[in-house]
Amino acid sequence: MPSFDEVLKEAEEFGRFQKRVFFLLCQTGITFSFLFVGVVFLGQKPEHYWCRIPGAAELSERCGWTLEEEQNYTVPALNWMNLSSRGQCERFDIKWNNTSVSCANPLSRFTNNSLGNVPLTSCQDDWVYKQPHSTIVSEYNLVCANAWMLDLTQAVLNLGFLAGAFTLGYAADRYGRIRIYLFSCLGVGLCGLVVAFAPNFSVFLIFRFLQGVFGKGTWMTAYVIVTEIVGSDQRRIVGIVIQIFFTIGIMILPGIAYLIPTWQGIQLAITLPNFLFLLYYWAVPESPRWLLTRKKGEKALKILHTIAKHNGKYLSPHYSELTVTDEEISNPSFLDLVRTPQMRKYTLILMYAWFTSALVYQGLVMRLGIIGGNLYLDFFISGAVELPAALLILLTIDRIGRRLPFAISNIVAGVACLITAFIPKDILWLKTSVATLGRLGITMAFEIVYLVNSELYPTTLRNFGVSLCSSLCDLGGIIAPFLLFRLAAIWMELPLIIFSILAVICGVLVLLLPETKGISLPETVEDVEQLSRKKKHQNITSYI
Repeated sequence: MPSFDEVLKEAEEFGRFQKRVFFLLCQTGITFSFLFVGVVFLGQKPEHYWCRIPGAAELSERCGWTLEEEQNYTVPALNWMNLSSRGQCERFDIKWNNTSVSCANPLSRFTNNSLGNVPLTSCQDDWVYKQPHSTIVSEYNLVCANAWMLDLTQAVLNLGFLAGAFTLGYAADRYGRIRIYLFSCLGVGLCGLVVAFAPNFSVFLIFRFLQGVFGKGTWMTAYVIVTEIVGSDQRRIVGIVIQIFFTIGIMILPGIAYLIPTWQGIQLAITLPNFLFLLYYWAVPESPRWLLTRKKGEKALKILHTIAKHNGKYLSPHYSELTVTDEEISNPSFLDLVRTPQMRKYTLILMYAWFTSALVYQGLVMRLGIIGGNLYLDFFISGAVELPAALLILLTIDRIGRRLPFAISNIVAGVACLITAFIPKDILWLKTSVATLGRLGITMAFEIVYLVNSELYPTTLRNFGVSLCSSLCDLGGIIAPFLLFRLAAIWMELPLIIFSILAVICGVLVLLLPETKGISLPETVEDVEQLSRKKKHQNITSYI
């Protein structure tokens, strides 16, 4: 009986059918990038806000003040005491007497000396925003003592990614790729709607977590499908190009945020497209590779006939049955990924690579928000920097393989972060250039780890293995905001030192992985164990 790869070659490995499916699933990369980094715009810190003194609201209404007049009349005393930086988080512990305070000069009853003796108190929940409810910060008062809750929203999202990797990654291997993909698209859309209209912060966090769960399901399942319906020679292209769409999403996002003034509007704009993906029910088939692992050869062959027909090909009549794996079908678990020596080594290294890539990548992205500048423009440029990364990958991995570019990109990112930390701020152009090189390097590493991870696991464990290893990416995402902001408070460049150490170690470790260039996707665990020997045999044969 012919193997799947033999029949796929006759049906055409990357014909019109695969290109159409590939383009449709690539759109998932755009919406996932919106979810992945959207908090940068959803949670922008309002430029103008202050703590309102009790009674000031009633006085403002009686006097007919605008917000600017209320601030000028009731808060300027803080400026007199050189406490303007504290005015947003602290207020005088006084209460206005509406009947005796003058609308023209409400602080006239205080002399400088008596005002200096008025104690300060922290603001609890009565902040005034010049643009109320334009971000989740102003919506839920995530300022001052509550500022850490903004980091919590991103950590909760990444926690959702982590849960999605385990639950939906397992489900995709158990119940099918496209079924879980469509279920995830529906889930991320519905949860995104609830997030936009959440009545309180607790509801916001719960559905932000669920949005992360389903969002991870859409992205990882789409990635696995596109790598399983093409031949080995095309995997490198589809694996990189689908991530180019992720970059396109990053470049589009600042434009959406610039045009839409409120966070609810931005949330709806980046959520609603997920419902369009439900139409893929009629356009994207189940992965025939997965069907073979479930001993459903007839259904797999039927899909291959459909692929051949749309590609203008015709399968030979003797292709009436496909070779199915003899490996016993069981529910995948983490033990399956570490039971054998090679699988164990690959799993541990890949988990660390995912962790490092995500932590350094998200750390460098969020760093844009604390170094000043035009956020919209800087964010767009940071996304544009990632496009050359994809081009460099395509130019190198087909010529010299996956392993060496994977290692070099991590080392370059680490060295660039280290150098950036010690370049004086006065030489801004050089500091920015070297930091950009670091962003380019870690982007390459982040994109290559997707490809290498999917190529090192057998079909029976591929979706689960990729999802579980990438769960360390989510752990890195949970840690990144807290690590960045806490260390930056000690020294602005300290996070770059940590990023440097992690990336260089990763670059050394990935050299222990086998080269997967030109090797067919492994179908069983035994195939994975034989990868190194197969590659050595191929190298010897090529010299003979």
